[in-house]
Amino acid sequence: MDSVIRTVAEAVAARWGDHRAGLWCGERVYSHHEVAGGAAARAALLADLLPAGSVPHVGVLLDNTPEFPLWLGAAALAGAAVAGINPTRRGSELARDVLHTECPVLVTERAHLPLLAGLELPGVRILVTDGPEYGGLLAPYLGAFPDASRARPADRMLLYFTSGSTGAPKAALCSQGRLAAAGRSLVTQFGLSADDVHYVCMPMFHGNAVIADWAPALVTGAGVALRRRFSASGFLADVRRYRATYFTYVGRAVQYVLATEPRADDRENPLRLGFGTEAGAVDAAAFEERFGVRLVEGYGSSEGGAAVQWSPGTPAGAVGRATPGLVVLDQESGAECPAAVFDSGGRLLNGEQAIGELVNRAPSPFEGYWRNPGAEAERRRGGWYWTGDLFYRDADGYLYFAGRTDDRIRVDGENLAAAMIENILARYGGADAVAVYGVPDPVTGDQVMATVAGRFDPLDFAEFLLAQPDLGTKMAPRFVRVVERMPVTATNKIQRAALRGEGVRCPDPVWWRPPGERTYRRLTPEDAEGPLVATRGPSSVRRQGLEPRTR
Repeated sequence: MDSVIRTVAEAVAARWGDHRAGLWCGERVYSHHEVAGGAAARAALLADLLPAGSVPHVGVLLDNTPEFPLWLGAAALAGAAVAGINPTRRGSELARDVLHTECPVLVTERAHLPLLAGLELPGVRILVTDGPEYGGLLAPYLGAFPDASRARPADRMLLYFTSGSTGAPKAALCSQGRLAAAGRSLVTQFGLSADDVHYVCMPMFHGNAVIADWAPALVTGAGVALRRRFSASGFLADVRRYRATYFTYVGRAVQYVLATEPRADDRENPLRLGFGTEAGAVDAAAFEERFGVRLVEGYGSSEGGAAVQWSPGTPAGAVGRATPGLVVLDQESGAECPAAVFDSGGRLLNGEQAIGELVNRAPSPFEGYWRNPGAEAERRRGGWYWTGDLFYRDADGYLYFAGRTDDRIRVDGENLAAAMIENILARYGGADAVAVYGVPDPVTGDQVMATVAGRFDPLDFAEFLLAQPDLGTKMAPRFVRVVERMPVTATNKIQRAALRGEGVRCPDPVWWRPPGERTYRRLTPEDAEGPLVATRGPSSVRRQGLEPRTR
């Protein structure tokens, strides 16, 4: 790795003249030199397409095709920024993403043209990468040299949308310098090199694939293998085909791979490391046992304002040790939460006091949101960076993830973290995936509800719960919704807001455990309307003060 590389543009240009294979997608193979030249040609085209005085942004509405990394490199060379457009958005929401990020150019492909049909996108030039005109547009610029001399670390490079569960998605900013630094950091942390092949199977409109997978490959000169869309059944075949050694994941991707049919030769693969979030300790151990590949769970806020790195000696279940400035604060008082206390079985005994919001009081690399001062001010309250994520820390300073702030569940006056309950329920043998969330209690607070994808037997599940030494008395789900497949976003994150909104009145079977009983029975329409089942609407949750407070 070239330690003097400070910008993405410099990393792109450094591959000029490197004729090793550098990018694979299906049957197509490009050398590093061809990738650098392709980025340079698109950068020159973009410079001519951007109207005078316009914001130098380019929207990219693509699956993981070679055009995506080529346009990332092009934007860096042209001093422009890429706005990754989520193809699962529809109608006015999709138009809003393009218009909000002020993209005078939108790069897409024929497969996504139906998404744009009928949308009002004034002033937006649409380029179709597999359309008949695209090659002619590029032809005059072929042979362009990748000139990185004008790029600066502070140049805006990415606008990537964060979750829209509490409103319209926010476009977080990332500069060339921060993206290059993130790549260098992961290279150092994991010992990555030019000899690695990075398997990019997560969608590139999302920060994970670009920041944690593409960027470290770029700064070392490693190869990149693209999967158009994530496929659990195609995962191992791709890894072997491309000789991939490193990959990243988010959400439930690991669970989907584990759900494929085991084979005797599963451990015969070149992978040595997977890095991501939300796999959970149970699935990480199962993945290593089956495929012989270690998964490293990391934490990094989407906006880059705080990060926790795993290191040798990190206890099971912990993300990593808190660095100077990272603290867990009570959301109401702003005071630092006390250290977690565990019993002999590893159960958290003082969650009410120990769980709080992770806050970075040190200088933060957070670079803000695009034209959203309200959301930016909320993140920077009091001059600190508030992550919006719940954590607790042990006496040795190790941090444990406990969920999003809106995943906190209040039962009988006690605050519970959904992520902690999910980690316990994930041990249930019939579950392929588990989601835990709160539904309103008919009197006050919440009741715990779980959605389980996979096999569910009410008696077996009740016995399983009784056998878990770290399951607190208020943690056991009151309701269990059983689905064939967990509803997830395009980045394989569970759609908790939708599950929470539907509650017990949903199209799937729901089992419940009446108060005072240990076994589950099928919830009937009469039960759902009875006095013991939640009847209040979502607005009543807000009235109870259970959503994050605005400071």
